[in-house]
Amino acid sequence: MITLGVETSCDETSVSIVKNGRQVLSNIVFSSLKEHKKYGGVVPEIASRAHLETILPCLDLSLKKGRLSLKDIDLIAVTQGPGLMGSLLVGLSAAKALALGLRKPLVGVDHVIAHVYAGFLSDPHLTFPILGLAVSGGHTMILRMDSPSKVKILGRTLDDASGEAFDKVAKILGLRYPGGPEVDRLAKGQDSALFKFSRPFLSKDSLDFSFSGIKTAVFYKVEQLKKEKPLSLKVKKEICSGFQEAVCDVLAEKSVRAAKMEQVRSIVVGGGVSANSRLRYKLRRCAKAASIRAVFPDFCLCQDNAAMIAALGSALYLEGRRDTLDLSSYSDFMYHPSV
Repeated sequence: MITLGVETSCDETSVSIVKNGRQVLSNIVFSSLKEHKKYGGVVPEIASRAHLETILPCLDLSLKKGRLSLKDIDLIAVTQGPGLMGSLLVGLSAAKALALGLRKPLVGVDHVIAHVYAGFLSDPHLTFPILGLAVSGGHTMILRMDSPSKVKILGRTLDDASGEAFDKVAKILGLRYPGGPEVDRLAKGQDSALFKFSRPFLSKDSLDFSFSGIKTAVFYKVEQLKKEKPLSLKVKKEICSGFQEAVCDVLAEKSVRAAKMEQVRSIVVGGGVSANSRLRYKLRRCAKAASIRAVFPDFCLCQDNAAMIAALGSALYLEGRRDTLDLSSYSDFMYHPSV
């Protein structure tokens, strides 16, 4: 089965073609990041206009790279949410038009769950059940997945998402946007013990997260240091290391704790923060000590992409999922047993 996936939830426009739910034939991603950098964050109006300009070229490139034509497509999968409404509507409209014009079935896919499902594209031996850790700029949550459609939320952030905290701390330190990769880069080789920040909720039995406190602690520490003298690059690197260590400790330890509680032997991480080198190291080490597998997607699948949408859409379709042309988008994560 050949599935065409469409992803436009934020500032990346992506069209991908996946064969039999696992083999990526093409995965075209266009980002309007350069436009957003001027403003230090994603501007919804700019993002939606960029999607309008690039959705058809991405479709053409995806078909060309996959050496296919539209008549070869068996299924259309599209991001239904969560995300920016203006951006989502561009992709949803394009997918509906393709489904209608080609007379092919349509499946709406949840963006957050698709990030976790991307692990199945990177590890051909991965099987259910899995413990999913979704970590991005908009979401941080722990999920148990027993099948593509059977999902249970075990914990989620009560305030800032982990990726959001990375971006905000980077802004506090005067680093470039997006902040996550910058913090990761600067933290390499630094002593994280020089600036030690608390590990919120780590001692609690709850699997929920809270990252606003770490962000605030960094802000006050920076303000205190700036009163004495301007921050040197060396100090910024050390703060990045201390902050990153605290966040990754919480993510790794809570994920392994959840896997033990659920008696699941595989932890699958998805979302932009899954590219973080320190998180990959700490979670793999922590999981290995508990005889649990830690699975991370290939780096090209950490960012928003349509390959994960096509893969999950294909799996949902095989389970019997069918959507109609009145399929609507949603801006916030909406858990439903059939998601």
